[in-house]
Amino acid sequence: MRPVTEDDIRASFVNCSKGEAKRANLPKDLADLPWEDLDFLGWRDPGAPERAYVVAERDGGLVGIALRVTSGGLRNFTQRSMCSLCLTTQTGGGVGLMTARRTGEAGRQGNSVGQYLCGDLACSLYTRGKKQTAGSGVIEESLTVEEKVARTRANLHSFLDKVVA
Repeated sequence: MRPVTEDDIRASFVNCSKGEAKRANLPKDLADLPWEDLDFLGWRDPGAPERAYVVAERDGGLVGIALRVTSGGLRNFTQRSMCSLCLTTQTGGGVGLMTARRTGEAGRQGNSVGQYLCGDLACSLYTRGKKQTAGSGVIEESLTVEEKVARTRANLHSFLDKVVA
């Protein structure tokens, strides 16, 4: 992903109002992010843990979506869950359901799309082996890193298509 600015990020949101985009707490360390290792910029709002955001390059521009993180009950710290983008498995609530309001009339009617995503939205780093999940029992795959990156991007674009449709 190419480096983006605060203005780029705020202008990219497609499923929230301009006011909501303006009030979103952005990552403080934009200049220090490993842009060459990111397929998308994803972060949780430190001031509102139930909010998360994803910004991705799409068709020559940026598409940003606001997400709501569902609050789960008690976490089973031995049960594993899988992220639907990067297919990383994690225990202890490391993967959670996040929903995005759809765009257009569907969104105005309250329709949303949900996916199970890595709670820290670091899918790009997990895909490339730059970040490891807590605990043992990592599932080994025969795919190359490039194939995993392509799969993560395809899954991300599929999710974005459902939000924007």
